Amino acid sequence: MVTTNFTPKFINNPLNCPVTRAMSIIGGKWKPIILNCIGEKKIRFGKLNQIIPSISNKVLASELKELEVYGLIKRTEFTEMPPRVEYELTKVGKSLIPILHELANWGDSTIAKKIIKELN
Repeated sequence: MVTTNFTPKFINNPLNCPVTRAMSIIGGKWKPIILNCIGEKKIRFGKLNQIIPSISNKVLASELKELEVYGLIKRTEFTEMPPRVEYELTKVGKSLIPILHELANWGDSTIAKKIIKELN
């Protein structure tokens, strides 16, 4: 794990709900998308930024740092010129892949498409 001044923003969970616990870790606008984009491969920051063009560099860096603190991704720095950094899912991060695939399946469903169509 990485040591940093990061303070987790967990959702208050007085009833110890497992869904609330999971969403405290992987919820939000960008974390599931970032985890899904990394998937089973190693990927560089710039490539992630290309794959997710609507995320700012600042937010992407912040979300990656948070995912690293949670132990879901591993950051590898290479001491070469120019400097290079790669991100990959840890074993814990990879355990989320089936869940992300199910979310993707639901997002591709007629129901989800209908909801989006009605809101636009």
